[in-house]
Amino acid sequence: MVLTSFHAEPSPNYRWLSILTDVDMLHGIMKSADPDVLLLSALADPTRLSIVRQLASDQAVCACDFTECCDVSQPTISHHLKVLREAGVIATERKGTNVFCSLAPGFAERFGRIGISLAGLVSIS
Repeated sequence: MVLTSFHAEPSPNYRWLSILTDVDMLHGIMKSADPDVLLLSALADPTRLSIVRQLASDQAVCACDFTECCDVSQPTISHHLKVLREAGVIATERKGTNVFCSLAPGFAERFGRIGISLAGLVSIS
């Protein structure tokens, strides 16, 4: 009788979450004290940017509804919402068993100030 070990390949979504977690852990080690850097880092991820775009068009969105726009699992959405919350991009409110997200008060002004401070870098024609 020959015994062989069996190793199942992780799903692509699991691998992606693993990579995101590793990147965010590394980011945590090298975290900047500059809140603008944290904000821009949070927005640099395509899934997080999709979440912010949806929140910009809606008043409040249940966290469970982001899986439709972002095509990722609920645990991955929760991870991205945590990063956005820590960067001051979103605010969350628990209502019963649901968590509703909205853009943080002052986010638009804060993001606008960053844009204004960078306006001299690129000429727009």
